[in-house]
Amino acid sequence: MTKKTVFDTNCFSSFLMIGREDIILTKYRGQIVIPQFVYDEYCRPVVYHLRVKIDPMLASNIISRMEIIHGTEESKLFRELTKTPRAGNKIIGKGEASAIVLAKFHGGVVVSNNLKDVKAYTQKLNLTLVTTSDILVASFTDSSIDETEANRIWADMLKMQRKLPAQSFSAFLRML
Repeated sequence: MTKKTVFDTNCFSSFLMIGREDIILTKYRGQIVIPQFVYDEYCRPVVYHLRVKIDPMLASNIISRMEIIHGTEESKLFRELTKTPRAGNKIIGKGEASAIVLAKFHGGVVVSNNLKDVKAYTQKLNLTLVTTSDILVASFTDSSIDETEANRIWADMLKMQRKLPAQSFSAFLRML
């Protein structure tokens, strides 16, 4: 069975903002889930230009949207992550929390760049965490993109204020 890839806003936006959603749509075709809370973030006027890219993907079932149902174990974990974390844990945003919860309860992978908020929870819940960097490395490894194109994509993301772990894709490869 193919795992759902549950994206948070930051990671999905990294590709949408530079017009390279083709990379994630190709790599994760039929697996992409956008939590309702993430979609709601795209409904804000400041990022409406990204939502107009998402709506056709939803309408044609290229990606899907999932909600956390009130009164379920999902909603209990969501509330814990966003309002009442256990001792030693921090409150995280609704987008990140919904990605974690849906991945946990639906056998998925969390796709997020927000390591500061997400990594500890994915480790505690034994969830796989994938970042923009991981997606680009995988696309390079399977020859979907070459190193020159990966560097161009990386540079475009940096220009759009995306936080990445190195100044270039090539530099990131050397860190691995």
